[in-house]
Amino acid sequence: MYSEEHLYSIALRECNLIGDINFYKLVRTFGSAKNAWENTKKEYKKLDGFGSKMISDIGNPDHLKFAENELKFCETNHIKINLRHLHDLPKLLNECDDAPVILYQKGNYDGSKQKVSMVGTRNMTSYGKQFIEEFFQETSSGNFISVSGLALGVDKEVHEQSILHQISTVAVLAHGFHTLYPSKNKKLSEKILEEGGVLFTEFNSSRKPDRENFIQRNRIVAGISPATIVVETAFGGGSISTATYANLYNREVYALPGKITDKQSQGCNHLIFQNKASAISTIKDLVENLGFNHPKGRTGELFSHSEISIQLTENQSEIFRIIDENPQISLDDLADKTALASHKILPVILELELLGKVKSLSGRQFLAT
Repeated sequence: MYSEEHLYSIALRECNLIGDINFYKLVRTFGSAKNAWENTKKEYKKLDGFGSKMISDIGNPDHLKFAENELKFCETNHIKINLRHLHDLPKLLNECDDAPVILYQKGNYDGSKQKVSMVGTRNMTSYGKQFIEEFFQETSSGNFISVSGLALGVDKEVHEQSILHQISTVAVLAHGFHTLYPSKNKKLSEKILEEGGVLFTEFNSSRKPDRENFIQRNRIVAGISPATIVVETAFGGGSISTATYANLYNREVYALPGKITDKQSQGCNHLIFQNKASAISTIKDLVENLGFNHPKGRTGELFSHSEISIQLTENQSEIFRIIDENPQISLDDLADKTALASHKILPVILELELLGKVKSLSGRQFLAT
């Protein structure tokens, strides 16, 4: 089931200062983890950016012993070991420069299906819960896979709704397979596997759910899918890092807007305002943008167009009219045409964007939708 390459890959990755990027450089240089393990110290001067300190831990017999025990653990627990340099990783994740060089797997993963990542706060509100429920109701006949992080709140709801609607789901963990955090989700993790889903982690069986692991985990959640949906998050919430990674990987990001006074919507609103996420106006539009199946006809659940038309204030109507008549108008030109200062226009732009009437482009340009 496992090869020498699995053994030496685990040992090499365990070395101090050999992270995912340095590991990948070594195996590309020497052709394999085993060759890197045996030859790096002899030829490190030929390697750009590698000094004696960086490679000093390579060849440490303790790491090889650790790798042997890890292989036994994986075999006992039916864990697949995916190696990036052997092209075992999910396709989109493999394209990321900082992708994990080792990805441990429990369960089944169908790489042919489209994926969508959905993340959010542990302190989910009824608003976020309703959105997730209605999203899965509309896409229940879709041939896709959901991806989330098996945390409480939004993540848990995503996995549960996936199972309810018989949609495969991927849970990405922030620790090794020797434990399950949070323990409240242990039964859920078992249900995911029973229903044909998969658990992924880049962490070996010595790694506990330390705080920094969750941010590191989020890059896999973002990297595995062409699109990430941020359901609810406060300022500085962990989901902001997932959206940041998705932007870095040039993936689509969508955020569910909410009232500016609602704490769990402030992070989403900020992502939209900074042009780091597209505002979700209706589930119908979201489903169409994702390229999933056509929804079943319930289109008025979020910010319906009839509601939008009667909500526009005088300032909103005037600014929207100008943007509509002048596609991709800049903020400066908009200020000239309205005789309003830029700092007074921007809040109105945000309101229009949250209503699905305006889209912000790069360079502070705006387009009517």
